[in-house]
Amino acid sequence: MRPRRFVRIASVLALAALIAAAASGCGSKSANTLTVGDIVPLTGDLAPFGPPGQKAARLAVQQANAALKQDGIKLTVKLDDADEQTNPAAAVSAARKLISDGASCIAGAWASSDTIPVSKSVASREHIPQISPASTAATISTLNNGYIFRTSPSDKLQGKLLSEYVNTSIGGVKGKLISVAGRNDAYGQGFVARLKEVLTGMGAKVQGPLLYDPNAASYDSEAAKIVANSPSALIIIDFPKTYAKVGPALLRTGKFNPAKLFISDGLAVTDVAKEGMTPASLNGARGTNPSSPPGGTVATSAAAEAAFDKLYKSSGGPGRQTFDSENFDAVTLCVLGAVAAKSTSGAAIAKQIVPVSGPPGKTYTWPQEAAMFAAAHAGQKVNYDGVSGPLDLASNGDPTGATYEIYSYVNGKQQELKKVFATSGG
Repeated sequence: MRPRRFVRIASVLALAALIAAAASGCGSKSANTLTVGDIVPLTGDLAPFGPPGQKAARLAVQQANAALKQDGIKLTVKLDDADEQTNPAAAVSAARKLISDGASCIAGAWASSDTIPVSKSVASREHIPQISPASTAATISTLNNGYIFRTSPSDKLQGKLLSEYVNTSIGGVKGKLISVAGRNDAYGQGFVARLKEVLTGMGAKVQGPLLYDPNAASYDSEAAKIVANSPSALIIIDFPKTYAKVGPALLRTGKFNPAKLFISDGLAVTDVAKEGMTPASLNGARGTNPSSPPGGTVATSAAAEAAFDKLYKSSGGPGRQTFDSENFDAVTLCVLGAVAAKSTSGAAIAKQIVPVSGPPGKTYTWPQEAAMFAAAHAGQKVNYDGVSGPLDLASNGDPTGATYEIYSYVNGKQQELKKVFATSGG
């Protein structure tokens, strides 16, 4: 009997040891440690935006940890990132791995066609809040599952603004032919549909919208259709890697004038040639892009943006790029949600994201993080005004307003023309 009893006891002890080891492993969630999973496009179509976004996320964690330490709040924030590859399947795999490794809040993904499947098949099912810094497809607004949020505005808003900008730029669109085209994915589909809706309402004649395969080998036939019938303006919704092939195809038609071209945030890069695109295919083109507030519009946010710009540029690494500030805000919201919830549980954090993003709480910006975290930890209502501007998330997780930059390309370089503030609705 002794040997059997000894074996049983040894087995129980071994099992207990295994359970303890599993609990302390990389997949565990400590009440004093918040792991934020950062899904960024380091490869694929959106690769130009990935490294700057990754850097912004790391800065957000550094600043948060410093503020938490100053407050004496027993919470340490860790960042775990993964490449979404601008590919839905890769993004889903990245999300699963991050959550398995302990992430209880996710910043990302960036491409709308990546964010949607991550939300549907991973984040909402695992009760993990997901805050995208760059996914703008209108479809995301309808997910409304309690776990999807974003710091970038819906293309319903940008589609209206871009249409209005085209209208003023060409002396009115009424009765004129406007050619609309875009990549055939969640981003392009929703955007061109909104453009057609608004432009038609203004009395324009819309050619298309033409949706093309973002992975096609060539675009000569598509380019011919886009420039057909001498349109007064062309609007193309795309990403750099694909437009690197679409642009030359348009030039080969001999009928393409880039000064008549209007684009959006997907093609907003600081240097055209650096991202593999042909400068001649974009010189004179104009577009809209989510941005930070100008001085005098929202003074607190403008000051926060200036402080962030100084912090970012003094930290080495990649230069600034579109949506880096939105990713800083996404990570900061994860931390603030955990502090307000006094929990690192994904479900608990998710319930706090909307309340801490807008009124009626006292307004704070990121340089005031220590005071903001202290107030939230004490149970006070707080309103985080992001680097990218006031977030004021609606119940479906969408920002209710946003600042947009109107930009153009001159000799392959992006230049700001002006900034405007737009609110949801319409």
